[in-house]
Amino acid sequence: MVISLFEWPLFGAPTFIGFANYQKLFADPTFYTVLMNTVIFAFVYTALNLALALGVSLWLNTRVKFAGFWRVIFFLPAITPMVANALVWRLLLSDNGIVNSALASVGIDGPSWLSDSTFALFSVIVMSVWQSFGYNVIVLSAGLGGIPKEILEASRMDGTSAWQRLRSIILPMISPSLFFTMTMTMIGAFQVFVQPQILTQGGPGESTNTFVLYLYRNGFVFDRLGYASALAWILFIVVMLITALQFAGQKRWVNYDK
Repeated sequence: MVISLFEWPLFGAPTFIGFANYQKLFADPTFYTVLMNTVIFAFVYTALNLALALGVSLWLNTRVKFAGFWRVIFFLPAITPMVANALVWRLLLSDNGIVNSALASVGIDGPSWLSDSTFALFSVIVMSVWQSFGYNVIVLSAGLGGIPKEILEASRMDGTSAWQRLRSIILPMISPSLFFTMTMTMIGAFQVFVQPQILTQGGPGESTNTFVLYLYRNGFVFDRLGYASALAWILFIVVMLITALQFAGQKRWVNYDK
């Protein structure tokens, strides 16, 4: 907070400027661009992450063979270095990479995944989901494992369909796990940095420039620590408000009764 009230270079004496950094921030069109990019990333990434994690968790809970092995396979990307994963994906999605080569083999002309603004943010989202959904698989699998089998057997005997069991029994009973994964995934999404930095460097243009990437560049590339600190406070407020809304809304759908 103190630094955000100064014009504070990496080297040299800081100069007190009050709230000028915040005034400059709200007049900066790039600020609104990176904020919108980050909001889009966070909500699409969270939705895809949870949908995929829930689907895989339900599949693993159907007494599939080698379920423990598959959990390890899905979890591995979450514990491997993010930078290494991003570098591999940059090779995969390059114009002459494996993805476009595979598409060309079936007669499809693949796009420029990382240099076309239409596909760049989507590519970053896909890579990020692959990286992290395995963690949510572990959490949701634990929640599914806690459902008493007697309840599910009784519902089957009553003639309920798989969809009815999912909607009326499974989802309500794992709602605490869903709430935890949704909240943590959303908080992490607003802090996305490595993926756009490695895959696209925030481009093309500003199409994949995210809040933390913009913050980092202002602080350590453009030598504006005061402005970067102001950005950090705005990010804190945004994340706090969204998390508070999630906690307020949980009363409507999260069931903690055993």
